[in-house]
Amino acid sequence: MAATLTAPAPGTPARTVPRPAPGGWRSRWPLLPLIATVLLPALPYGFAGGGPAVGPADIASGIAVLVCVGRLLYLRQRPLSRAAALVLGLPAVGFAVATVTAADPGAALPGLVRYLQVFVLVPVAVCLLLKDAHGFRIVAGALVVLALVQGVVGVHQYVTGTGASYMGEEVRAVGTFGPSDIMGMATVVAYGLLAAAAFALRTPRTAPAWLRPAAAVVSVGLIVPLALSFSRGVWIATAAALLVALCLTGRRQALTSLAVLGATGVVLVGGFGIGSEMIAERAASVTQVTRAPDRSVSDRYAMWSAAGSMWREQPATGVGLKGFPAHRDAHASVGLSSGSDTAGAGQEFRRQALLSPHNMYLLILSEQGLIGLTAVVGSWAAILLGAVRRLVRARSRGHAAVDCGLVAVALMTWQSVNFLYSDIGGPTTVLSGVILGLAAWWALAEPEKAGTA
Repeated sequence: MAATLTAPAPGTPARTVPRPAPGGWRSRWPLLPLIATVLLPALPYGFAGGGPAVGPADIASGIAVLVCVGRLLYLRQRPLSRAAALVLGLPAVGFAVATVTAADPGAALPGLVRYLQVFVLVPVAVCLLLKDAHGFRIVAGALVVLALVQGVVGVHQYVTGTGASYMGEEVRAVGTFGPSDIMGMATVVAYGLLAAAAFALRTPRTAPAWLRPAAAVVSVGLIVPLALSFSRGVWIATAAALLVALCLTGRRQALTSLAVLGATGVVLVGGFGIGSEMIAERAASVTQVTRAPDRSVSDRYAMWSAAGSMWREQPATGVGLKGFPAHRDAHASVGLSSGSDTAGAGQEFRRQALLSPHNMYLLILSEQGLIGLTAVVGSWAAILLGAVRRLVRARSRGHAAVDCGLVAVALMTWQSVNFLYSDIGGPTTVLSGVILGLAAWWALAEPEKAGTA
């Protein structure tokens, strides 16, 4: 129990007056909007093209930002360090320039609001509402819960043949996100898998004895729905993030973990035959994208080329936020199809328009130019490098919050790699802001808060 020293009267000895130590959910209630932001994307509130533009998770993130502002005004605290304010605020410069210089600033304004929400306001709110490593673990635990829920739904879809259409069969695991957001389930499952794996590799010292084996079982089990998502980009990003996390835990533990993961994959796919033929064919297609690309890969190449052409036309500022769809046809080759076919998981056949290059870096380059790309990528690089640097230092000194650092580095690595094959859009978009916030808190928070003083 904490105690405060009171000023003694003259001639009397000093005495202490007990004061209850802060703790429990009374002091953790500001985390509730963040937890809701993480969990609410699981609600099947609508599909792209037919659902609302603002989902429950977006509303929860807005509440989190308002709670953050209210606490700052009430407590009169310094919001961020200068370094954190610079790194997290830098992308706003590129967003503002791209909006002002757009051919139609009014049409670019919704894009400005969305980008500020995901890449500035939500990460800042996460940084400010996390008080310590325990709060970090609570939010990361919510990611694991979301992954488990979506993973169970995805495996059920594969087993019962009620998933999205893939190779003529409705077996693709998409969770509650539907075939219009084909990467939604894979994204949240990857988040949960990486968080659980980090807790298994570096379990908090104060954690109960069952947490480490449970985290290991969860991380291995989530490999199944991740494989059944048939999302090549997510597979690559998850493998890269796991390798980085394993390398940062030490050579012996890395080799042991890789052996366990390899054996698990052999058992699940080879022994039980869980989607073995389809998974093998999908995995083999990763190395065939330059020789015999399928339609989805050809369309992606065409959109990447269109994004590059837009940038060459406006190299400094791009064509403006939300400008890619309007300029696509003028810059795309004739080989680009009009859209992709989606069906299954409770949705009838639908032709979904291709309105982005499915590469976040090329999307920023085409719409915001070199100014926007430098600001955004510079901010993300600073967060990732800062997170790795602090993790290495914390690990060498044996600090208690190494698990938080491992989660932050793994998630930020995954996001950085996955953006090579995807961009923002759909219910899971706001989770990108949460991931950036968790990584930024570890990389930029005051050392005593991150447990690395």
